[in-house]
Amino acid sequence: MLTFAFGHAAIAQSTPLHVPIVYLKEAIEEPLPLSLVEPVATDNGLAGVKLAIGDNNTTGKFLKQEFELVEKTVAAGGDLKATAAELSAAGQKLVIADLTAPRLMEFADLPEMKDAVIFNIRAEDDGLRAADCRANVFHTIPSRAMKADALGQWLISKQWMRWVLVYGVNDGDRAFADAIRRTAKRYRAEIVEERGYEWKAGSRRTDTGEQQVREQMTQLTQRLPDHDVVIVADESEVFGDYLPYRNWDPRPVVGTSGLVPTSWHRSQEQWGGTQLQRRFMRDYNRWMLERDYAAWEAVRSIGEAVTRTTSADAPTLHKYIMSDTFELAAFKGKPLTYRKWDQQLRQPILLATPLMLVSVSPQEGFLHQRTPLDSLGYDEPDSTCRLN
Repeated sequence: MLTFAFGHAAIAQSTPLHVPIVYLKEAIEEPLPLSLVEPVATDNGLAGVKLAIGDNNTTGKFLKQEFELVEKTVAAGGDLKATAAELSAAGQKLVIADLTAPRLMEFADLPEMKDAVIFNIRAEDDGLRAADCRANVFHTIPSRAMKADALGQWLISKQWMRWVLVYGVNDGDRAFADAIRRTAKRYRAEIVEERGYEWKAGSRRTDTGEQQVREQMTQLTQRLPDHDVVIVADESEVFGDYLPYRNWDPRPVVGTSGLVPTSWHRSQEQWGGTQLQRRFMRDYNRWMLERDYAAWEAVRSIGEAVTRTTSADAPTLHKYIMSDTFELAAFKGKPLTYRKWDQQLRQPILLATPLMLVSVSPQEGFLHQRTPLDSLGYDEPDSTCRLN
């Protein structure tokens, strides 16, 4: 029997270790991009899972480990309990969850999933990292608070201290606006005025948009107090992309449009990122999106844990991922780890325009006693998550 030494572990297996990884998605309709320039990605998230499964198997073939993708799609509002029972009966307890926050909590709370390891790749809700946290849920998608802090640090470093906040009416828009308010208070910036925008129903693809573009955006931003920047909170992509260059005062637009905080971007080339971008483009003929990257991180986290523990047992992998020895190489310039208090993946946040990477947060000078990465989002003393 051959023995393979890999990192900290000595692997010696006579039969292949089979590791099924479930990609669970609810079939809900997603809004089309506001611009026809942006392609519609019908496999957002799933493509990232598939790429990472291939990466895991590249290493796994030398270590006699076989990673298998199990795709599960639930109808909108469908029965998650039946899906959980099916997965549990098959012994499939490693789940990549492409679910909204309410459905994610519903799934994680099912008795069949109590001993599972679930990775959240979609829901950015801060509550999932606070009072609504779950011991069986990890988060590879950044929270809204992390993104708002990443943006806020950059604005503070530029000494742009006076902000105008424009937000939409949807739940996600209001949640991101709340995160911006928290960041402003944290860094002592001033939100000099807030304005809400209510979208009027119509066809974004066929209407000329002249009234919305030329009149509504101008009217929305008229007669504002002196300000350095406009921060837009429009997660539903209804109006935000109309704001740059159409606001009344000549001020930059940041937030969900203009300069955007994100965990991944197509302009990311540093730290070997070009290699990941090219492999993804080769296999899926499009750019890697943020949810793809979150899914890739999740599957690679499982792969790293399986390699180090030589186990496919969910509780064993959970324990290792939360240990001090776990590290994930993810083309971010430094090894990534999970926060012990809320199981959120620590990671730098990119600040990018549609075509260019502008900066990476944490910004220089924003220090932390543990790691600068913990200056983004809710730190342990601020967290209301009680996993134990």
